[in-house]
Amino acid sequence: MTTTNVDLNNIDNTSNSRFRSVSRIINSIETTEGEGFVVHRSFPNNGLLDIDPFLLLDEIGPKDIAPGEAKGAPDHPHRGFETVTYMLEGKFEHRDSQGHAGKLGPGDVQWMTAGSGVVHSEMPEKEFARIGGRLHGFQLWVNLPRQDKFSKPHYQEIPSSRIPTVTIGDVTAKIIAGNALGTRAIIETRIPIIYVHFTLQPNARTVLAVPEEYNTFAYVVGGQGQFGTNNNQKEVHRSQMVIFENNGEQIEVKASRDTKSPLDILLIGGTPINEPIARYGPFVMNTKEEVYQAIQDYRNGLMGYI
Repeated sequence: MTTTNVDLNNIDNTSNSRFRSVSRIINSIETTEGEGFVVHRSFPNNGLLDIDPFLLLDEIGPKDIAPGEAKGAPDHPHRGFETVTYMLEGKFEHRDSQGHAGKLGPGDVQWMTAGSGVVHSEMPEKEFARIGGRLHGFQLWVNLPRQDKFSKPHYQEIPSSRIPTVTIGDVTAKIIAGNALGTRAIIETRIPIIYVHFTLQPNARTVLAVPEEYNTFAYVVGGQGQFGTNNNQKEVHRSQMVIFENNGEQIEVKASRDTKSPLDILLIGGTPINEPIARYGPFVMNTKEEVYQAIQDYRNGLMGYI
């Protein structure tokens, strides 16, 4: 596996690189998953199936959970892609058909490569479920190229304390994948990807360098800010996603000055795979026949049991 080699340093405006403009702004839609826990989904939706190589972005909560009311996603299969779970608040635990088990707390990340297939469960941690609390997190689905769809299932579970965080002035970057502010992420990716949690204090500004071939978007976790070129800036607020045009090597972000809250965003981008996609629920393959085979393999127990 290889990591990206992208520098997201603040860059002087005198650079010859071009600023990306905003292609679309998408409002997330509230829906439910698993046993009925609430998510805000940016895509897929009726107007946007994917942002190659990304297949789904869900914001879990934020929601205050009463004692005994926490819900999760019991045993379910995956094949052909990766799930990236990033917890901000609350605690979840994971078990799978390969005998793997783990827990995720505030700030932790799990990057699961489902590959050839795995059955797993994602449930509230027992003590968190008992006493309740605030639940908030994200799940991103990343497609795998054809040659990796039958790779061995693999996990990277990184506690918050090991995820590099850099602060320069009024801008902080938590680097989940790729490089930012001269610092490389610990997590390795199958294809070049950046995934950075940025926090900009009110009226702060940053310019991010991103390869022009990357399909890139930003999700506003909190606050509000301006995205895009100087002559065509778009105001974006919480629970909205910004998709950028592939027409430049820089992305400019400004936090609004008329607010007391910082601007929190997830900046995510990657090299498109440019392969056919056939998807059905938890299976993402290249052809319908491969999806039918995945369903059959799951029903026949070839992905194992928990």
